[in-house]
Amino acid sequence: MKRLTQAGLLAITTLLTPLAAQAADVTLALSSWLPPRHPIVVNAIKPWAKDVEQVTEGRVSIRVLGKPLGSPPAHFDMARDGVADITYGLHSFTQDDRFKGSLLGQFSFIGDDAVTSSKAFWTVYTEDLNAREEHEGTHLLGLFTHGPGLLHNNKHRLETPADVEGLKIRVPSSYVGTLVDDLGGTSLFMSSTEVYEKLSRGVIDGVAFTYEALTAFNLADDVKYSMTVPGGVYNTTWFLVVNEDQWNSISPEDRAAIDAISGLAFAERVGQAWNDADAAAREELADSDIEFYPAPEPVLTALQASARRQEETWAESLPEDEDGLAALTRLRAMTGVTVPQ
Repeated sequence: MKRLTQAGLLAITTLLTPLAAQAADVTLALSSWLPPRHPIVVNAIKPWAKDVEQVTEGRVSIRVLGKPLGSPPAHFDMARDGVADITYGLHSFTQDDRFKGSLLGQFSFIGDDAVTSSKAFWTVYTEDLNAREEHEGTHLLGLFTHGPGLLHNNKHRLETPADVEGLKIRVPSSYVGTLVDDLGGTSLFMSSTEVYEKLSRGVIDGVAFTYEALTAFNLADDVKYSMTVPGGVYNTTWFLVVNEDQWNSISPEDRAAIDAISGLAFAERVGQAWNDADAAAREELADSDIEFYPAPEPVLTALQASARRQEETWAESLPEDEDGLAALTRLRAMTGVTVPQ
């Protein structure tokens, strides 16, 4: 009887072992809203997903969906609420103040290199401000910025603030919106995917975008003038997050392995993807009719004044234990940008 019991237990254990191993595997769905061939998807998101499977020896896999599960502004809530397992997006697309600290990386004069800016943003936002608390309900996998933002339009060069008056400019955030409004223009918020239709139809006259976005969203034929500023007219900040419950379903060892290729490592990976995309776009646009020019002194002075006001207002709005201006100074020191005086 004892031998039969042991044999029975051995048989049951043998049968259950494959099931247990199968149950331990985790497949996470990543909702991706950028175009499937966008350089960030191709050169950052998908390679990182493959590396997750590799470092976890196949126990965790990520399926990058061909179509998003919701609109771009909904993506953080989708991860938090479990609609998708992993999402990425812009902090500014979520139009409330839950990501107040993220404005750190959205100001003017942030950086000309996306690798340096992304790594500095991850470091300062997580160490000096409350990045993880602001992404409550998810586990924070990545924080990053793109390359320097430009101001593009199809009407004329912006020689003075008066030249901005009357222009309708698409903006990606409230910060850039205030910049445009302070210069006398009219800011219109919309997601990246809406810009082509609005610009080609004349609904807007210009757009705040990177070099890369001009080619990624087929805007080269609808833009004539592009103004640059050292460190960028603006920047945008992005998150990569995973649903907290799904994250906790992964073993501690595999979570540690995923974290090791995320965070600062992911900031470097995605920053390089942005840099390469900007470089490729500049090369492609060299034969276009777009005129690229540095911001003239009167416009630069007006931008500085607006930026300074907004930085001070932001810093005053943060919790008492957070020094926003010190964090901003640290970030710029890390990216090597000197704000013009």
